[in-house]
Amino acid sequence: MHKVIPAFTTGRISQEKADQLISKIKQVNDGSLHVFFSDERPHYRKAILKFFGQWTHPKRKGKRGRFPKRKLLPPEGLIYAQVVKHRRRGRVVKITQRVIFGTREALEEYLPRSPVNSRVNTAFVERQNETMRHHNRRFMRKTLSFSKETFWLSCQLHLCIGYYHFCLPHSSLRVELTPPLSTKGGGSPKKWCQITPAMSIGVTDRVWTLKELLTYIVPPEIN
Repeated sequence: MHKVIPAFTTGRISQEKADQLISKIKQVNDGSLHVFFSDERPHYRKAILKFFGQWTHPKRKGKRGRFPKRKLLPPEGLIYAQVVKHRRRGRVVKITQRVIFGTREALEEYLPRSPVNSRVNTAFVERQNETMRHHNRRFMRKTLSFSKETFWLSCQLHLCIGYYHFCLPHSSLRVELTPPLSTKGGGSPKKWCQITPAMSIGVTDRVWTLKELLTYIVPPEIN
């Protein structure tokens, strides 16, 4: 578990935005990502198939006639499941799961081995949305701090997520110190080593200050 946000995009939910998001995830994926959970919006199905699918030639039936056209199919091992909320008079009365890619048997085999999830849910992204609203006033509802242009919202979100990754220790990532470290004066010994999401994946070895984040010079991309 590392609590890293691999990619994000801003704007109204649409097929174009879903494609942008999944494309960014594909770029930072090292090949290990093969399981997706989401709500029941149809955009993600098309985007996942577009960027993670494989073009295949179906076999021709018989010896005569044209060869079938190529088809874009999910590769073996890819699992995509949706959380389906059933509502009655605007209230959620039942929640079920729907397997879009892969099989239910493959999903049930994966869940016990997952280091973070024991069932199909969107709890992590919902909790992350709450964290973003807590740290970024532009996401607060019914206030005057909302962004009037998508460009400035994107700029603010880059800063907010950079702070989240490098400057903000996450309580679920902290490591217990054995033995505890003594502190100066008569204070209590330090029992925990604070870890940020960027530290958990080895990008940095310390908690950054906000000044370090704002003054860091990003190296140019190597083509």
